Amino acid sequence: MIHTPKHIWLIRHGVTPWSQSGQHTGRTDIALTPAGEEKARAAGRILAGKPFALVLSSPRQRALETCRLAGYGDVVQIDDNLQEWDYGVWEGRTTADIRKELQNPTWTIWDDPVPGGERVEQVGERADRLIERALQVSDGDVAFFAHGHILRILGARWIGLPAKAGQLLALETGAISILGFERTTRVIHQWNMVPPD
Repeated sequence: MIHTPKHIWLIRHGVTPWSQSGQHTGRTDIALTPAGEEKARAAGRILAGKPFALVLSSPRQRALETCRLAGYGDVVQIDDNLQEWDYGVWEGRTTADIRKELQNPTWTIWDDPVPGGERVEQVGERADRLIERALQVSDGDVAFFAHGHILRILGARWIGLPAKAGQLLALETGAISILGFERTTRVIHQWNMVPPD
């Protein structure tokens, strides 16, 4: 039986060295910077100990540490579906570097092949599994601590758009977004709320 959680809260991890430099960070398990740790604490101040029926995190330390610093380390469960996009051979590379190497000034991760990694549709399938898991929760809100691209794709899939439409939903490090319902229609209530430093 499908239930409807009140809201799904999406919390992107704080700043890392690679998010600052624009390097694609999928499988690489990279730590938060001191500024990223502060962003995580700031997200925690906004959440203010809000009770969640389910708290899930990517297994990557940048997401888990954000979850812990936000105050939910004692209740979090790992869900591998929340891992960031597998960028394959583009892991650790910036868009500018990839465009130069390929001699393709319009290359994007959203439109072009990802050798050795995931297609955007595959990331969308993981997002769909997360949505189905959240919809099984009947007794309160759900929180997902994860990464920029998977959360953007999750937002797009929540409102019935293809995974590629996640490119239209900018999401900063440390940002909080809220998905929910208007009557029975899935909607985005708030998007990319950035905690003050």
